[in-house]
Amino acid sequence: MRKGIHPEYKKVLFQDSSTGEEWPGFSTMSSSDKREVDGEEVPVIKLEISSASHPFWTGQARTLDSEGRIDRFKRRYARKG
Repeated sequence: MRKGIHPEYKKVLFQDSSTGEEWPGFSTMSSSDKREVDGEEVPVIKLEISSASHPFWTGQARTLDSEGRIDRFKRRYARKG
């Protein structure tokens, strides 16, 4: 690898903006917001959505089917029994 062309990979604190949940990680991203974690000052990376707030991972996902395609599929391929 050539020296000087790769971004710095450092410890950061990720924060989900909608839930406020925080977790440490590593990234090449940087931020002007800083917070102390385990005695070390690290940048805070704010995320709009993460697994803590995404509807699929929280179990709040909905299926929108205004034309009844899902019900028709289930009726067509349901096991007879």
